[in-house]
Amino acid sequence: MELPLVVGVDGSDGSLTALDWAVDEAARHGLPLRLVYASKWEHYEAAIPSDSLERPSERVLAEHVVASAAERARRRNPDTKVTAEVVPEEAAATLLREGRNASLLVTGSRGRGELAGLLLGSVGLAVAARAYGPVVVVRGDKAGIEATHERIVLGAGESATSVEAVRFAFREAEVRRCTLDVVRAWRCPAHEGADHPKLAESTAHYHEERASALLDSLLEEAVADHPGVRVRRSTVEGPARKVLLARSAAADLLIVGAQRRTGHVGLQLGRVAHTLLHHSVCPVAVVPQQA
Repeated sequence: MELPLVVGVDGSDGSLTALDWAVDEAARHGLPLRLVYASKWEHYEAAIPSDSLERPSERVLAEHVVASAAERARRRNPDTKVTAEVVPEEAAATLLREGRNASLLVTGSRGRGELAGLLLGSVGLAVAARAYGPVVVVRGDKAGIEATHERIVLGAGESATSVEAVRFAFREAEVRRCTLDVVRAWRCPAHEGADHPKLAESTAHYHEERASALLDSLLEEAVADHPGVRVRRSTVEGPARKVLLARSAAADLLIVGAQRRTGHVGLQLGRVAHTLLHHSVCPVAVVPQQA
């Protein structure tokens, strides 16, 4: 049985944008779509007498949001199977649990009730940093969100964090029939050859060659499995977060890996992914690699 694509909805502009993106993504992959609204109305429902005709306003709102979101999804793509549910729990915990039975978990960049100054809402950050499976945070400009560039970017990290991300990226490029840019950023440590120009040049060449070799190793199996995918490889000198942010301006999706350590309960998100989730110009996929 195919696992559904799960999207968190809450009625905010960000969640509606994420919903539209999720409908299109579910249609690309032929997956059912599950809409989830996490609400805490049950915490104060007990204060209302059982014979009262009054219903908690939060519960009414939640049911309206879910019904409206489901109707919006069906209008956008009538062929996609849509189910929806109000879950009386906290949002991040609900989405993390739902993600264990999902092919992909999708959330907006900022939800209802988030502080306006936050570039990425607390729910989106918690989900991206702790989810068991792939998460997409839908953010960025109109061109990226609407997939007009026909290009996705994979930020290639170390092998320990990138195997699942590579597989995800190739599947995505194949179903979208778009170009896959695989980028490996590298840096030459400042202390290596600082006083000797020729030594510095040789050291830089070494680090660039090492980055290229890592790409060859990471991509070999995926290239063989997906011969129809157009792949562009590049090694770029500079901080990975800056290199990938620049590439996001011409991408429909930016993909990075993240390592998950068993038994670790805190946020498991590196500096690069954290920066991209807050500043990318297109949607960001975080694909965990289980330790």
